[in-house]
This record gives sequence, structure tokens and C-alpha cells, in this order.
Amino acid sequence: RGENACPMYRHPSERPVLHMNGREVYKFAVGAMSEGLEKAIRDAGVQQEDINFVIPHQANIRILAAVARHMGLPMERFFVNLDEFGNTSAASVPIAFAQAMEQGRLSKGMNVILVGFGGGLTYGASWLEL
Repeated sequence: RGENACPMYRHPSERPVLHMNGREVYKFAVGAMSEGLEKAIRDAGVQQEDINFVIPHQANIRILAAVARHMGLPMERFFVNLDEFGNTSAASVPIAFAQAMEQGRLSKGMNVILVGFGGGLTYGASWLEL
């Protein structure tokens, strides 16, 4: 078994180390979430200005701000609860959705996009008409 056979391979005397390239994950996350938003808008047959609220994966405030800038949307349209819960991984979107509902920030007739990214560098988005 050669050194290139497995990305986690180390000489038997060394411990395997898992490494995350934060800069690359950041670039992926901004691009993936922006693409997810754009695709959800296109698939719903609506315009970007029809978005009332975005409930994103709560990974990092810099990622959310970059997605808002990229999309030309004000941060006020993005629900953020990172300051309360941090990154709760796959649960962040449903937690944020429930909290937005509890706070009365969502109401009947609103157009909402749920968007996230995660393990394996995957992403997805859904358009909801409440």
C-alpha cells in the first residue's frame, strides 16, 4: 500500500491527521449556497425580488454575508441564529425555521428559501410558499 493509496495514510509510526482546508470550504460554501438559491428561484419560476426570507445553514456569518452580497440581497432577509446556537450541522436549517416561526418572522403568503451545504461538499435548496 503506497502513500497515495489513501488520503489518511501515514507511516505506521505517525498518527493519521484529518485536515480541513477552510479557505476552500468557504469558497465552496458561498458558491454552492448561491447556486442553490439561484436554482430554487429559477425552478419556482419566480424572480429574486419575490424572496421574502432566506433560511440558510448556519455555518459561519462570513459565508452568509458573502452569499447575501453575491445574490444582491440585504442581510435582513437572511435568518441568522449563529449567535445563539453556533453551527448545529444538519439541524441548523430546521432549527432556524422553527425559531423564525416562533418569533413571528414568517407568515402566510411569504416566499421562503431553505438552503444549506454540508458533508461531502453537497448542497441543496427548497422554495416554500407559506
